[in-house]
Amino acid sequence: MAATGGVPRVEPDSFANSAFRRGMFSFALTPVGTWYSSKLGAKIDPWLVRVSRGRLDSALGTIPVGVLHVRGARSGVERKVPLLYFNDGEDVILIASSYGRPKTPSWYFNLKANPDVTLEAKGRSGSYRAQEVEGPDRDRLFDEARKIYRGYSDYERRTEGIRRIPVMRLSPA
Repeated sequence: MAATGGVPRVEPDSFANSAFRRGMFSFALTPVGTWYSSKLGAKIDPWLVRVSRGRLDSALGTIPVGVLHVRGARSGVERKVPLLYFNDGEDVILIASSYGRPKTPSWYFNLKANPDVTLEAKGRSGSYRAQEVEGPDRDRLFDEARKIYRGYSDYERRTEGIRRIPVMRLSPA
């Protein structure tokens, strides 16, 4: 079923905890896995997701990957960023974790400056308007994100006392 806006729905409670998935997550949380995801996966996923119509990504389908199309805050150049996403009602939720690094990812600042974006996933795309989620709703959504990828707990520990990981809501335009 497609969410309003076009991309397929992703429900956090719908993910089975298979041995393959657990193994991929264990790898992803290692320094080599983080390097693979942030350096190699981030470069090839926009192309791979597009040409395979969302059937392939660098995480081998263990997480729902969407490609965010957002304009650079200063340059105005379109950036394509592969990100885990899920739905909250008809809205799409993104987590600005940057693999638990001390700095907030660039795409977050681009999204704040240019909130009208496109997201593509599984061969579909939709137009959205972004806004940051704060307070108890932010905490609830971050807990939902952990159901899809347990690494968010590690990322939160890594950034404790440095920054609070932002949660972004994309509402259909």
